[in-house]
Amino acid sequence: MTILEAKNVSIRYITGDFKDIGLKEFVMRKLTGNYHVTEFWADKDVSFTLERGEMLGIIGSNGAGKSTLLKAVSGIMVPTEGWIRREGSVAALLELSSGFDGDLTVKENAYLRGAMLGYTRKFMDDTYDQIIEFAELKDFEDRPFKQLSSGMKSRLAFSIACLVKPDILILDEVLSVGDGAFRKKSEAKMREVISGGATTILVSHSLEQVRQMCTKVLWLHKGRQIDFGSDVQGICDRYQDFLDGKLDLSGEKV
Repeated sequence: MTILEAKNVSIRYITGDFKDIGLKEFVMRKLTGNYHVTEFWADKDVSFTLERGEMLGIIGSNGAGKSTLLKAVSGIMVPTEGWIRREGSVAALLELSSGFDGDLTVKENAYLRGAMLGYTRKFMDDTYDQIIEFAELKDFEDRPFKQLSSGMKSRLAFSIACLVKPDILILDEVLSVGDGAFRKKSEAKMREVISGGATTILVSHSLEQVRQMCTKVLWLHKGRQIDFGSDVQGICDRYQDFLDGKLDLSGEKV
């Protein structure tokens, strides 16, 4: 059963000088044809499908359009062209440390973040100890959130979000939070979520992580789709050869 499908998805950003010149000057320039905008396509003609329980790894260098595509998949953005069809609930872990109040305690922030994700007070009461234990923050729960390191903040956010059991789970570099031991624990937790039937999208700069965990791979470069398919090892090998300067984007030897 197809849970997620993207068809010819393109996302365009338009930049201009409206904010610098004001409304009156904007109208005058429009009338005289002297108003200029710049178009930037963050993603262009991206297509893929995922079945229940599959895990897609999205690879590509910085500026490839990975995070923008995730925002469209999660419903935060609407594609300029093309469409995305989703079946079921979506949980997105995009910016882990956002949405917290630095002056509140770790415990208060856990409940705040839980409320933002739609968890009931009873659910948070029942699972709070599990959240803090998984995040390894038992000794910090009464401290102001702003006193935590960035890794600790990310661990708390991950611990709260991974409790949900969505149909589609979106992860943007979140399995790299914390130290090596916590990363292994995070990966194990994600495998548990996936084995429960969740369809997952993972953006990661770790090719080894993609090779080990994903059943499909989407390779993006400057917003363009270079490759997509279930040959995870083959696509990752070609991407690594491209990074090493051995292949060009067409797959020809350099």
